[in-house]
Amino acid sequence: MNIKIDTHVHTFASGHAYSTFAEYLEIAKKKGIVMFALTDHGPEMPGASHIYHLANQKEIPSEIDGIEVLKGVEANIMSIEGNIDIPGRILQKLDLVIGSLHPPCIRPMSKDDNTLTLINTMKSGKVDIIGHSGNIAYEIHQYEFVKAAKEYGVAVEINSGSFIGNRKGSWDNCVSIARIAKELGAYVTTGSDSHIHYRLGDFEKIYRIFETVGFPIELVITESKDKLKNFLKQRR
Repeated sequence: MNIKIDTHVHTFASGHAYSTFAEYLEIAKKKGIVMFALTDHGPEMPGASHIYHLANQKEIPSEIDGIEVLKGVEANIMSIEGNIDIPGRILQKLDLVIGSLHPPCIRPMSKDDNTLTLINTMKSGKVDIIGHSGNIAYEIHQYEFVKAAKEYGVAVEINSGSFIGNRKGSWDNCVSIARIAKELGAYVTTGSDSHIHYRLGDFEKIYRIFETVGFPIELVITESKDKLKNFLKQRR
């Protein structure tokens, strides 16, 4: 397996990441990455940029030196009702929206409430992807979550960053979620969650998960540029 699209990338504009957009472009050329999504954190994450930074991504060309760039955001889920920290007028300008649970923005709750929060977020129609749902800090009913993702046409992210840092220990959850997605026919996406450009397209552990569960490439929206574009077009 050799996936060349990364849907979860952070630049220094996220406040706790360490690379510029230009550095990502250079490493993308070296690694043969054909498309990646800029998904800096929404403004409620401590240290994140002002909402204007996200709104002004129209200044970024859609293709640079043969590499396609999706203008996106990793929105912070703010409440059990599924509210996120990005207003509708900004969402309309973006190519891709990830919705994620982060402790500075919403505290971990019961398994029932964490699950309901993700389901309500997907039901809102505001997010295309749920980020790092295997996070051990937020216990969820995995089957109900993936079933809702299938119902609402939202992709489940298999996240490389779940195996390092403060989400280390999420391996079993990620394997289980991938297995359920295979069973239910839910779409998944590949995100490095890179906070430094060297990790762009770092999918080796994602490949191991896919191999472990025998995950079908047909359900991976990052298999090709056209497949991802069609998924996002249908979402809109």
